[in-house]
Amino acid sequence: MSILVDENTRLLVQGITGREGTFHTQQMLEYGTNIVAGVTPGKGGGEVEGVPVFNTVRQAVEERGANATVIFVPPRLNVSAVYEAMYAGIPLIITIAEGVPVHDMLGAYHLSQKKKCRIIGPNSFGVISPGKSKAGFMSHKIFSPGKVGILSRSATNCYETVFLMTREGIGQSTVVGVGGDMIPGSTFVDLLPLFQEDPETEAIVLIGEIGGNDEEIAAKYIKNNITKPVVAFIAGKNAPREKSMGHAGAIVSAGGEGSAQNKEEVLQEAGAYIAESTAHIVEIVKTILQ
Repeated sequence: MSILVDENTRLLVQGITGREGTFHTQQMLEYGTNIVAGVTPGKGGGEVEGVPVFNTVRQAVEERGANATVIFVPPRLNVSAVYEAMYAGIPLIITIAEGVPVHDMLGAYHLSQKKKCRIIGPNSFGVISPGKSKAGFMSHKIFSPGKVGILSRSATNCYETVFLMTREGIGQSTVVGVGGDMIPGSTFVDLLPLFQEDPETEAIVLIGEIGGNDEEIAAKYIKNNITKPVVAFIAGKNAPREKSMGHAGAIVSAGGEGSAQNKEEVLQEAGAYIAESTAHIVEIVKTILQ
């Protein structure tokens, strides 16, 4: 089955006529994703790679039946695109931009709860169900269909893990870029139940990083609700305290909250396997799936 995106996804690309939107539309079409429409205000009536362009998301939903969107819009304008998608009734919104203002994302998050739609991101590389559909900018050539679901705050660590998995003949059911900003639209706890319920997923890999408490909250959920094996890796062990490293959300407080050590401890107590590197993730997964 996979989660979030599959052969039935009818994808909309917001910002399709921009440089990034156009390039990644080409890449997603090449992969076989069913892109049914694009949106750029003022560019309606045109086409990009044969995909019709509309002025508004509502038009794209009404005329083309879009049921998911990926947003290639700069950070300062990003929340407007997210709101437009929510008010048009799109149930899955994937937003790529890094550095979306925190206050903007707080408002979008709370509205998404009222609208009962799911936001992935910001600062997400997207979502891919290998062999079925991809919505994002990940290099699809390193992914392969299989039984391992992956949730990751870090794009680079995720790509490395996937590359090593595929090289060892271990495929993925769905890979989700949760995003590294301070306010994610969907956390690990929001997404873990989907993998638990997915019959195609036999093991779950959780790639976290320092900062915030999402991993600690996820540990409590894993302990009480997840029966499938979970492998966890926390990036950023050597980062100094009170200094943001890479992602806006990757910062350890002076008191040690959000540290890799604490996250590993609670995840291990919850029954997760703790990996020391991306290569170690693959070693553990190989053992689990034997």
